[in-house]
Amino acid sequence: MRLSNLADYAVVTMSQAARHCGGGRVSASELAAQTGLPAPTVQKLVSKLVGAGLLRSVRGAGGGLQLARPAAAITLADIVEAVEGPIALTACIEGNDCSVDHDCRVRPHWPLVNETLRSALAGISLVQLAQEKELA
Repeated sequence: MRLSNLADYAVVTMSQAARHCGGGRVSASELAAQTGLPAPTVQKLVSKLVGAGLLRSVRGAGGGLQLARPAAAITLADIVEAVEGPIALTACIEGNDCSVDHDCRVRPHWPLVNETLRSALAGISLVQLAQEKELA
């Protein structure tokens, strides 16, 4: 499994936003500059993350973006789902047509696989993702 670029960038953006916790609000353009991501991409992500209830946008003087919940209450699964939708490794779980679904013995097992993957991602908090680590 590989995250899309947009999901990867959402994790980077949220991690940077979490580093501003307690330090006030931050703008989308500041997040773009701090992460090195293109401003239009960050703006698109901010819209999705606000819509998913992970970021809060405050207008006016002193406005900007801030986490909508404590960083400890936001998980990697939350961020990925905000951009990608429900975590699922196969399309057949979503009811999409499959040429072998009439005789597929694996399909009943996919919900367990998907839930196990989601649980693993849900076990990683934004606090962990925002921690500075030395690059190898």
